[in-house]
Amino acid sequence: MTVVPRKIVSYRETILVEGGRAAPTPLQLYAAAAVIANPWGGRGFVEDLRPEIRAVAPALGELLTAEILRMAGGGDLVEGYGKAAVVGTSGEIEHASALIHTLRFGNHYRKAVGATSYLSFTNTRGGPNCPIVIPLMHKADEGMRSHYLTIQFSILDAPAPDEIVVALGASVGGRPHHRIGDRYQDLKELGGTDVGV
Repeated sequence: MTVVPRKIVSYRETILVEGGRAAPTPLQLYAAAAVIANPWGGRGFVEDLRPEIRAVAPALGELLTAEILRMAGGGDLVEGYGKAAVVGTSGEIEHASALIHTLRFGNHYRKAVGATSYLSFTNTRGGPNCPIVIPLMHKADEGMRSHYLTIQFSILDAPAPDEIVVALGASVGGRPHHRIGDRYQDLKELGGTDVGV
């Protein structure tokens, strides 16, 4: 099964001022999304999703990773990363989850940016122009709160009821004027209690 996206959507945001103060270095946020036909659409309840996962997820991971790297200027520049999928209203949340919660999808991105942390994610259901929300974290350090970021955008005509939007997000840099400390400082102050972010 070969899935040809109906469209690829790229999103870029540059934050120059935060809190009324110029950012020392502008924060760059990028997202790349593919709008595809739901491979399980119109088939009723499908017991085994694995054949379509194996056929579709690797190509999506490769395609979206290449687009993110093109926008960011290379994998070494990417600091924060995440993923998302939104299934249309005729599909199941499991269909959105299936395409992004597999190493066949995520490992393309992890390897390309040299990541060791897990890919933060959302998987939701929605209609055309619904929010596509991609949470980010630092690619090598889950406790680095400066890179707890969120990219949010929408696609006016997607997802249709029988479509899925699959997306990757990236940041070059962390939040300007970051000043809430990090997880490790909290752990030290709390005597090593390892709960929460």
